[in-house]
Amino acid sequence: MKIIQYCQHVLGMGHFFRSLEIARAFEDEQVIFVAGGSRPDQQLPDNVEYFQLPGLCMNENFGGLMPTDEGRSLDEVKEERTETLKKIFENEKPDIFLIELFPFGRKAFRFELLPILDAIKEGKYGNVKVVCSLRDILVERDDGGKHENRCVKYLNKYFDLLLIHSDPKISKLDETFSVIDNISIPLVYTGFAARKPRKEIRNDIREKRGIAADVKFMVASAGGGKVGGPLLNAVLNGYAQLRPENSELLILTGPFLDQQSFDELEKKAATISCVTIEKFAPDFTDLLMGADCMISMAGYNTCMDILTTGIPSAVFPFAQNHEQRMRAEKLAKYIPLKILNNDDLNVSDMKNIIENLFAQERTTAEHNINLDGGLDSARAIQKIGNN
Repeated sequence: MKIIQYCQHVLGMGHFFRSLEIARAFEDEQVIFVAGGSRPDQQLPDNVEYFQLPGLCMNENFGGLMPTDEGRSLDEVKEERTETLKKIFENEKPDIFLIELFPFGRKAFRFELLPILDAIKEGKYGNVKVVCSLRDILVERDDGGKHENRCVKYLNKYFDLLLIHSDPKISKLDETFSVIDNISIPLVYTGFAARKPRKEIRNDIREKRGIAADVKFMVASAGGGKVGGPLLNAVLNGYAQLRPENSELLILTGPFLDQQSFDELEKKAATISCVTIEKFAPDFTDLLMGADCMISMAGYNTCMDILTTGIPSAVFPFAQNHEQRMRAEKLAKYIPLKILNNDDLNVSDMKNIIENLFAQERTTAEHNINLDGGLDSARAIQKIGNN
């Protein structure tokens, strides 16, 4: 079976890594991974062939799209992407078209998706089944239901299956999508699509980074990095004030933090002992097994990493919508999880938060949350692909 998997991340990296985890589960299938955002430095599974569309991302005000390559016009990039995507389908003629988030999001990418979906419906590429890959919680909309009705129209017209990457005991789609009963295609809760850390990796990670067994090791992560600057500065200031003995702090800024902000953080960190700043860790989940605690943004993948590793954590949800805070609050009912507010980013409070995290032990209790979303997604897609 041949699968074209479309993923477009515009802000963070969560969409990319969740999609990659699903692609990894298609161990015996051919996956053509078509991405339209900046590619993180991440090794791909052997079964995955990567196609990079000309990059698009959100502008600084989150008000529209802009090319990732300076000097290119938006119209030029859109035209090239549309033609490239058509050529991929003409050459590959897949069995499955797996689309991440659309039509629940990525409305700005209808210019390239709708022509492909129309062509599939007309049978131009053979018998292609179309599947929507959807995260657990949707961003709120205040448009009188127009967005939801448009989603239902597209789902019922073009799609064969809706996969919801959530455990329904934690989050169900109807909590953030009010017209779920109008969806006529099958929908499946797959469980959360979580990356799994390697077992017995702690000592290897610490040895690789030169961290002794008795040193307390904290990770501070901003996810993709576009919106995590204030959190990282707060952690750095709190750590400098606390100056905990026999400890180390690793700050991961994310690959999308602007260079000026990165340079300023690096300059500040140079004045504090036992602090390292890096942009990205491709072995992030394994890294958390080597660490003792973490402070981070509260994206989907980071929350899943907290669940799979049991690392004591505090998270700072993105404030522009309710998605990250809603997820964190739900998960905090099952695991110890400190949820931060803007008021917590002052030096005094952050110092206390860091101190408390260093004193906690890793969670070993079973939370019984389904984290096999990658594997269960692959099974559901294989089932419709074989029909």
